[in-house]
Amino acid sequence: MKMTDTFLKPMHPEGWKFVPVFALVTLALFWLWQPLGWIGLGLTVWCYYFFRDPKRAVPQNRGLLVSPADGVVSLMGPAVPPPELGLGPAPMMRVSVFMSVFNCHVNRAPIAGEVTAVSYRSGKFLNASLDKASVDNERNAVAIRMDDGRQIAVVQIAGLVARRILCWTAPGQSLRTGERFGLIRFGSRLDVYLPEGVEPQVALGQTMVAGETVIAYVGQDMPALAARIE
Repeated sequence: MKMTDTFLKPMHPEGWKFVPVFALVTLALFWLWQPLGWIGLGLTVWCYYFFRDPKRAVPQNRGLLVSPADGVVSLMGPAVPPPELGLGPAPMMRVSVFMSVFNCHVNRAPIAGEVTAVSYRSGKFLNASLDKASVDNERNAVAIRMDDGRQIAVVQIAGLVARRILCWTAPGQSLRTGERFGLIRFGSRLDVYLPEGVEPQVALGQTMVAGETVIAYVGQDMPALAARIE
């Protein structure tokens, strides 16, 4: 790996709507008053890093469910999945990954399968780390049916400063484990609802890497041995 690869990351196309604007404002601030320009430069660098989209080594072993987001595990326990997905009223094990404004916000599919439902619902913009954010906040829910017929749900939840949820998958589409499916601006949370009987292999407060960190073993009890760079 080159030294520059440590600092220079690929940027998601969505970032081109914002980074140039930040840069132009920064130039104007330098012209008005140099100290303001340095503040603007810092914000421009932050904006670039917010939209970074680095490649990830996605585990290839079947039955591994990976984190859909960078961040930390903020909540874990049984909860009823969003009713709009039609997964029933029974609680499922939920693992919530909270993303701060400094995390990469590109979202990835937790496991391979067919998308059976995608449903957006408007709502509030409470702090995404709160339990009630799953119910009250703006969200976009996706149901994925695995090869064995069981279904999981992954829910994008807007946060305190998030004002846009992007999802570019649709019912009938097949997703690979770790494949990019969405993005949220700026600061938010991802909930994953596990199939019955599946227990999470992570802990509260654990740092997660989207597409890489294994949340649960859905069809096997062996760790990943192979990976795909994506």
